[in-house]
Amino acid sequence: MAFANTFKALSDPIRREILQLLKNGRLSAGEIGSHFDMTGATISYHLNILKKADLIWESREKNFIYYELNTSVLEEIMLWISDLKGESEDDKEE
Repeated sequence: MAFANTFKALSDPIRREILQLLKNGRLSAGEIGSHFDMTGATISYHLNILKKADLIWESREKNFIYYELNTSVLEEIMLWISDLKGESEDDKEE
């Protein structure tokens, strides 16, 4: 996993808000864009950074592109941070 891309993607508050929106389920680019006061090109830019970091997936259906959260990358980050912090599996269960 390229942590540099992941942390770059997570460093922006707009991208973090997009991830928050996607935690409730998949959305089209238009649905995501309706939550922000910015151009479609700017939303597309943020979505591309999230895709490059593997934080989201896209799927095409007819004339729409839908985006959804890739939780496996987030789980890898959480495991890495837990390991860095020094938590053992027993500590997590308590």
